Amino acid sequence: MNQERFWQDMTTLPPDAQQQVLDLIAFLKNQFAERNGEIQVQSKLRDEPFVGIWRDNEAVADSSA
Repeated sequence: MNQERFWQDMTTLPPDAQQQVLDLIAFLKNQFAERNGEIQVQSKLRDEPFVGIWRDNEAVADSSA
């Protein structure tokens, strides 16, 4: 695999496409780790990027209230 070519191609993608590539890589790493019997450490839910995306949206009620 040509790493330099990969980085050149990756940097030409828009940010949302770059994130999709990273998500795919994480998925594949997890799949291969499971096949090899490796234990994967799961990230904490609060550290996921989607947590809090609706925080400042006034159209959504506060679910904890």
